[in-house]
Amino acid sequence: MPGGNPLDSYRGGWIEIIAGGMFSGKSEELIRRLRRAVIARQRVQVFKPLIDDRFSTEDIVSRDDRRLKAHAAATSAELLTRVEIGIQVVGIDEIQFFDAGIVDVCMQLADAGIRVIAAGLDQDYMRRPFGPMPALLAVAEDVSKMHAVCVRCRGAAHYSQRVSGGNAQVEVGDSSYEARCRACYELYKSAPIEEPAVQLTITASA
Repeated sequence: MPGGNPLDSYRGGWIEIIAGGMFSGKSEELIRRLRRAVIARQRVQVFKPLIDDRFSTEDIVSRDDRRLKAHAAATSAELLTRVEIGIQVVGIDEIQFFDAGIVDVCMQLADAGIRVIAAGLDQDYMRRPFGPMPALLAVAEDVSKMHAVCVRCRGAAHYSQRVSGGNAQVEVGDSSYEARCRACYELYKSAPIEEPAVQLTITASA
């Protein structure tokens, strides 16, 4: 159908990734898609990483307080073992916090005919690719890039600016971050920065 999603009429399994920075509405969009699947009377199961206990230990929660019951899993292997027989749709929030094995898990589920919908940060506070996200973006049939509102200029923001805390890549908590656009983003000052040595050679063409 012109302008429609080609996956809407696809009967096999596939992977959808909802990516973006903090405060961009990733969990809200994930919950919206999962609720539509429930309305369509599909069997849905939802997961979240055990480390994510900001709003709830038993639900995935959007910032406008929309909720869905979820199973907390410590590893990708545990998540796979907890998928119930007959499930048609698997939702995963904060997927960037899972280990690298989550990529194979998503592939196995999709190959088994299950629709996998996952949301996560594609970059950390230093604008580096986050965990398994690059591989997930590569293997997904459908990718949605979400944007927040920059707290400085009110433009579209894709970066998660760390404003307090340490240098660890994983630091759960909203108060340590702000949404920033490219122009307003500043490198986190207390973080050690290692610039790669790049040698640029320019040769004149004949």
